[in-house]
Amino acid sequence: MPGRDRFIGQSLGASLTKRVKDSRVLLVGAGGIGCEVLKNLVCCSFGSGSTPAKDSSTSETESNELNTSNDRKPEIVVIDLDTIDLSNLNRQFLFRKQHIKKPKAFVAKETASQFNPSVSIDAHHASIFDKQYSVDFFESFDLVFNALDNLAARRHVNRMCLAANVPLIESGTTGFAGQVQAIQRGVTECYDCNSKPVQKSFPICTIRSTPSQPIHCIVWAKSYLFPELFGTSEEDASDVVVTEGDNAEEVAKLKEEAEALKNIRGLLGKDEFAQEVFNKVFHDDIERLRSMSEMWQSRQPPTSLKFEELKGEQGEIESQGSAISLQDQGIWSIRENLAVFCHSLSVLSKRVQSGENVIEFDKDDKDTLDFVASAANLRSHIFGINLHSEWEIKQMAGNIIPAIATSNALTASLCVLEAFKIMRGSQTYTNGALAPSSASNAHTNGHHDDLMGGARMVFLQSHNTERMVATQRLVGPNPECPVCSPVYAKLALQEGSLPTLGQLVDLLKEKLGYDEFSITTDAGIIFDPDLDDNLEKSLAEMGIEANGNGFIRVADDADEPKADLALSVSSQKGTSQETPAMQLLPTDITLPLKPIKAPVKDDATAMPGTKRKREPEEQIDAVFKKAKLGEQEVLVIEDDGAILLDD
Repeated sequence: MPGRDRFIGQSLGASLTKRVKDSRVLLVGAGGIGCEVLKNLVCCSFGSGSTPAKDSSTSETESNELNTSNDRKPEIVVIDLDTIDLSNLNRQFLFRKQHIKKPKAFVAKETASQFNPSVSIDAHHASIFDKQYSVDFFESFDLVFNALDNLAARRHVNRMCLAANVPLIESGTTGFAGQVQAIQRGVTECYDCNSKPVQKSFPICTIRSTPSQPIHCIVWAKSYLFPELFGTSEEDASDVVVTEGDNAEEVAKLKEEAEALKNIRGLLGKDEFAQEVFNKVFHDDIERLRSMSEMWQSRQPPTSLKFEELKGEQGEIESQGSAISLQDQGIWSIRENLAVFCHSLSVLSKRVQSGENVIEFDKDDKDTLDFVASAANLRSHIFGINLHSEWEIKQMAGNIIPAIATSNALTASLCVLEAFKIMRGSQTYTNGALAPSSASNAHTNGHHDDLMGGARMVFLQSHNTERMVATQRLVGPNPECPVCSPVYAKLALQEGSLPTLGQLVDLLKEKLGYDEFSITTDAGIIFDPDLDDNLEKSLAEMGIEANGNGFIRVADDADEPKADLALSVSSQKGTSQETPAMQLLPTDITLPLKPIKAPVKDDATAMPGTKRKREPEEQIDAVFKKAKLGEQEVLVIEDDGAILLDD
C-alpha cells in the first residue's frame, strides 16, 4: 500500500479505505466550507480508486462537459456557480489574488489536485438548479456534501437527494458556531423537517418616514433608493412591506415621491445628477416629513440637508470620495459620506451608460456598497441615528454573520468524519458502488443511528470552552414534512413517445388505486376532479420533460388519503413492443396511509368522516393558482429569506 494510503488504512481499516478510494462523491459549493471539505476529501483519497486522475491540461470547457453521465467511476464532482472575489481570500485558502474573477470550481480543482494527484476531480462551473443535474445524475453518487450559502439551493439539493435516495451531509457555520447534519431518506429527518428563519420585514412607513434604527436606514438605501436609481423598482421588496399599521394616505404620498425620483433618473450621467438626487431625498422629502407636525409630537423631527451647504468649499468631491471609500473600517463624517455618495453615483452612472441597464445590490460589489453605506449614513444623520462604518453596514445590508476560517475548517473536518461513519454503515459493497442502507419511505420516530454507521448531528459550539464539539442522536423524519413525507418514485417515458395527461391519470388509477386525486407540477395544478380540461394534452405540452429536475406531485383526496407521491421524470430506450410509453418505477410502489392528525378542538364545524383539507400553502415551496394549462397565469413563488451562513 502506498505511503499516503498506508496511514489512512491504519486509521480506517483496509475495507473502509477501499470504499473511500472507490467512492464517487458530489460536493455542491466551493466556498468557505467547500474548499475545506474538498481539501479533506482529496487528502483522504476519496475518489482516487484505480482511475487515473485527468490530465492537468484538460480545458475548463472540456472538464465541464465530462462526466455528466451516470458512470459510477471513482471521483469527486464539484459544482459551483460563483467566481472568486477579493473578499473570499481571507478564508477560502484554495484561492489566491491571481484567481480573482475566475470560476471557483475550476480553481478549486486545480489547487486541490496538487495535494493528491491520484484523485480524480471533475469541476462544473454551473448552477445546481440546471436541468442536467437531474435525479439520475444524483443517483450516480455514493454521497453528497452540501456547502452552500443560500436556503433555496440547500432545499433543492435536499429534495434531489431524497428522490435519488443518496445520503446527504448538510453543513453550515455562523461565526464561531457550526453544524453538520447527516440526512438519509426514511431514516433521518430532512433539511426541511424543521422550519427555517424567515427574513425580517419592516413596515413601509417606518422605512420611508420614521426610521429609528440603523437597519431602517440601510434597508431604505438598499431596497428603495438604490433600485429606483439603478435597478428595478422594489416597492414590493420582501424587507419593505405595507402593513395594517401603515397610513394609507402616507403610503400614497410615498409612491408619488418614488415617481418623482424616477423622473430625476433621466438626468443620469449629467453633472447635476448627484446634486438633484441628494436634494430630492435628503432635503425635499425630509422637508415634507417635517411639515407633518403630528408625526413629531413625541419624537425629534428630522433635520434636512442641502447639497450646496454641505459641500461648502470642497473641490473635486468625487475624487475625494474615491479615496475615502477605501477606509471602510472607520466611521466617515457627514461631508465624507457626501463625497462617497457622489463618487458612487458617478461610478454607477457610468456602468449604466456602458450597457449595464439593471444593477443589483451585492455586498461584494464595492460600488453598490459605497452607495448604500453613504446614503444610509446621511439618512441616519438626518434622523439623529448613530452612524456606522462601511464594514458594519456591509454585515447588516447582507444579513451576514461573518465567516471565520477556523470554524469552516473544523466544520469541514466533521463533515468528512460523518462521511466515514455513513460509508462504514453501508450494508453491501458491489462493483465499486456503495449500496445505501436499507431505508424506505415508511417513517418511524425512533433513532436509526446504526443504519447510518453511528452518524450523529454534530455541533461546533463557542459558548462552552470545555467541550467545543457536541453531538446528539439523529431524529426520525417528520411525518408531516411536505418534502420528505411523500413517496419518491420515477415516471419513465419511452424515448420518442408522446403520452397524454389522461394516460398518466389512468396509469395512476390502475397501478396505485387512486380515485380522487390531484396532480401538481412546477407550473401549478394540472389535474384534479374539477379540472379535467388538460387530459387530452401531451405531457410535453404540460411542461413535463424527461431528465429534468422538476417533480410531479400526486395528492390523494380520499377520505383516508394515501401518502403523497413525488415523481421525477426520466427517459428510457426501447421499442413500443418492448417498453410501454410510460411506466412507474419501481413497479412495486407502496403508498402508506397518511397519519391521522389530531382534531382541532376549537373547530366546531369539523365533522368526522369529512374530506381532509389540503396542506397549508405555507408548507410547500410555491403557491400555485389552479387553472387550465396554456392560459396566461400569474405564478407566485414564495421563498424564505435567511441569514447567509457562508459564501
